[in-house]
Amino acid sequence: MSGAPASYDFGGGIALVTGAGGDIGRTVAVRLAASRANVVITDLDRAADGLERTRTACVEAGGVDAVQAVAADVTDPASVAACFDAVTERFGPPSLVFNNAGVQGELLPLQDYPVDDFPFVMQVNAFGIFNVLREAARRLRAAGRGGAIVNSASMAGVEGAANMPAYSASKGAVMSITRSASKDFAPLGIRVNAISPAFIGEGLMWDRQVTRQAQADTQYYSTDPAVVAEEMIGAVPLRRTGTLDEVAATVLWLLSDESSYISGHNVIVSGGI
Repeated sequence: MSGAPASYDFGGGIALVTGAGGDIGRTVAVRLAASRANVVITDLDRAADGLERTRTACVEAGGVDAVQAVAADVTDPASVAACFDAVTERFGPPSLVFNNAGVQGELLPLQDYPVDDFPFVMQVNAFGIFNVLREAARRLRAAGRGGAIVNSASMAGVEGAANMPAYSASKGAVMSITRSASKDFAPLGIRVNAISPAFIGEGLMWDRQVTRQAQADTQYYSTDPAVVAEEMIGAVPLRRTGTLDEVAATVLWLLSDESSYISGHNVIVSGGI
């Protein structure tokens, strides 16, 4: 990405980032903290290394008083409600939500896919998104406030990815619920959009995807992870992977007033795929 990143000032607004222990969640949370948002970060385990790394980075970017870490299981409505209770008690209801928690699942052809993994991936990636959307809207409605929510989808949900049937299905569901929620939440003054990244060449998910696609040993990719990476990049018209900062920049734009007339959209971050 060329040039300096866009600058936003969220003026003490309250932001919630789920799945904040991962690479994309961390990058977005830090950008929000640096943009004067009060940031609440969540993941399954409050003491996990990933979430602690995010908390430390957010404190460095925005100050200790502007960051709170909370454990939350997005598949459990009661846990999600408790998370919102903690946020509201300290800051008030979050009006900026990056609904990001998710799992990749196994990477195998559908005919070989483990039966138990499919509902697990759907539970986290689709039902988890639903739970956070529902709770966010209810809290903002009770407070008489609007807001903006960005859901994490994926290019796998747009096109369907080889060897990723559960992940593709779950992210397709995210795109559908985004459109539905944008209509239901519009009278409340809440915008809802989604992002669909493709090949983001940094971090754990990229490394895992390259390795597991090689191990799947199908016609679509080499069995050598280094070659798989080259094949993936070769499928991108811009001939490179995206960066975490490019994903975060898209999320912040959708959360900001710069996109105030945009709702119900899935923004593809794919380098032209």
